[in-house]
Amino acid sequence: MEKQKYYWGNSPDEEEYYKLHNITSTSSFFTSPRGLSLFTRSWHPITPQPPRGIICMVHGYGNDISWTFQSTAIYLASNGFSCFALDMESHGRSQGLKAFVPDVNAVVDDFISYFTSVIDSSYGNLPRFLYGESMGGAICLLIQFSKPNFFNGAILIAPMCKISDKVRPNWPIPEILTFVSRFAPTLAIVPTADLVEKSVKVVEKRRIGGMNPMRYTGKPRLGTVVELLRVTDYLSSKLNEVELPFIVLHGNADVVTDPEVSKELYEKAKSNDKCLKIYDGMMHSLLFGETDENVELVRGDILSWLNDRCS
Repeated sequence: MEKQKYYWGNSPDEEEYYKLHNITSTSSFFTSPRGLSLFTRSWHPITPQPPRGIICMVHGYGNDISWTFQSTAIYLASNGFSCFALDMESHGRSQGLKAFVPDVNAVVDDFISYFTSVIDSSYGNLPRFLYGESMGGAICLLIQFSKPNFFNGAILIAPMCKISDKVRPNWPIPEILTFVSRFAPTLAIVPTADLVEKSVKVVEKRRIGGMNPMRYTGKPRLGTVVELLRVTDYLSSKLNEVELPFIVLHGNADVVTDPEVSKELYEKAKSNDKCLKIYDGMMHSLLFGETDENVELVRGDILSWLNDRCS
């Protein structure tokens, strides 16, 4: 089995790696409706035929699209899908104070603007899917609420529909954080363990994840934590209003986002087409932090789900 590789920037090695997988990749900056400069990437199969479908990808909190995240995009592109992603506000190479997300609704609008622009320009007739990891899974569901019937389905990787009670601060800390954040929302003082340690099972991959020069390593900012608490409380109350087709994939050893809430999403959603995969012993980072064999298992389940809907 091929050992996974990860590249930063547009190095010659990266370009050779793309060619090896019979894909091309581009990067640019997109100006959002509110004037933010957001870094984007796309990955496309090299083929005379049109792509089989479009995957619009959303990364998680503290992450970005240019390090380990893009290994999944490369895999999907090598299997015939064009993939698009951007670094959300204050993440990666996008504009904003590092890891400060004071308004998730504005972030959702950024993603909708970017995804609709690339789809409407060249790919309007192809099947299109959302893909989100962790916080990105929550954003995908919010996109669906804002733009129903635009996407043909969603791939939700350990979605942050509710912050796990194992990492959520106990009362009265949320109330205190909310009060203090009104006066100092950018303060990075919320105590929490390193998410790489809690997310990544394979020790060597923890080292690789920690090498990411764009990864946020500071404590979460007050305003971001309060906003994530608000959004996840909102989403956990709206699970019965999810209508688009989806597959949700979660490890039962995840202590960052709650696999029980993914089960609840599957049970409550109105979607006629829904699928749930719970992986025994797997942690939060399903598509990077597990053994290569486990990563291939999860990838295969995603591709099989897509194949069934893009035949």
